[in-house]
Amino acid sequence: MMASTIRYCRSDERRGACASRLVAIVVALALLALPLLARADTLVARGASLAASEEGWLLTADFDIALPPAVEEALSKGVSLFFVLELEVTRSRWYWFDQRAGTGSQTYRLVYNTLTRQYRLSAGPLFQNFTSLDEALGVLGRVRRRVMLPSGALARGATYQAAVRMRLDISQLPRPFQASPFVSREWTIGSDWYRFSVTP
Repeated sequence: MMASTIRYCRSDERRGACASRLVAIVVALALLALPLLARADTLVARGASLAASEEGWLLTADFDIALPPAVEEALSKGVSLFFVLELEVTRSRWYWFDQRAGTGSQTYRLVYNTLTRQYRLSAGPLFQNFTSLDEALGVLGRVRRRVMLPSGALARGATYQAAVRMRLDISQLPRPFQASPFVSREWTIGSDWYRFSVTP
């Protein structure tokens, strides 16, 4: 497909111009592909389960999180990162579309304080401080017994399909990070949906 857009150079004088044009096209394509390659394994779901309790349905999940260099640099300069944990539970029906039994979400805020040189991870009014980014991301990726659905959301004896994921919420980033298409591509961090069965 690319060969059809590049004209064949017959003379020696034009060969140099054609070669430099070809190099420029290859470099441009490589630069466009870099954000997509960087995104490949930045956030991966490793496992999840739901358990019933008096408070509601509790989610336990594990994610591996690694921030791309540009995102890590912005965080170190005071840009807050907002991660959203999402859960969807559906019930299969042979006669119609799947029934949505419930959805839940939790937003986490990760910020670096340049004065104390600590990372703060918060969920609602609760927060925890860390001396290193690896520690903060490790705790962010270990979701333990988080209430995601009310106790009556799932019926006993029925089988449900649950799906969970975590992603960086780009809509809560400062405006300059949302404006550029190249920046937004690099900042598109999120796991695939991790699917599992639940039978109350």
